Amino acid sequence: MGGQYRITGDKYPRMRPPRRRGRLVLVVTASVVVIGVLSWGTLQLVEVFTGGDSASAAGTKAGCAGKASPSPSAAVAVTVPKPGAVTVNVLNATTRSGLAKRTADELKKRGFKVGEVGNAPKQWDKKVKGTGLLIGPTSALNTALPVLATQLPGAERSTDRARKGPAVDLVIGNGFKELAKKPAADRALAALTAPQPAATVGKKGC
Repeated sequence: MGGQYRITGDKYPRMRPPRRRGRLVLVVTASVVVIGVLSWGTLQLVEVFTGGDSASAAGTKAGCAGKASPSPSAAVAVTVPKPGAVTVNVLNATTRSGLAKRTADELKKRGFKVGEVGNAPKQWDKKVKGTGLLIGPTSALNTALPVLATQLPGAERSTDRARKGPAVDLVIGNGFKELAKKPAADRALAALTAPQPAATVGKKGC
């Protein structure tokens, strides 16, 4: 080249674009940070939907479901027969005569139906040491027997699967003196038929 600008020697200036290495490094670093944050967030979501949080939530719900508290507003009435629907056989297992008849007459005054009245069979004769023994079919366990027990609280209760019919037996034992006083028996009967609080799931803290 001639003129004002003349190139001399064997070295020529190199024409190259400005370096962008610094910008490239910045972009790569930012990408790594973003990927790391996204990976961490994904792991957290996986734990929430499949991991510990769901298990703890399930445990909390199970614990809440297992706790029950009585709710006065949800009382459930206990269904038991009235004395007039209970037939009682009064059997004397003691050596005292006339005891079965006197007891049967008193039960009749209190509204019970009286069936057989007499001496206890050999199976029980002179073998009942307590105040008495109440015997009935399996169906009487939570129906007639509890009602009859209000008249003789100290008596033992027993059921016989082979027994037929709804009647129950009152076998008078050697420890018998008299039936419960009528006012006390009436209170026991009222408590037996009173509505009982139903168990409901507590919501507090759940």
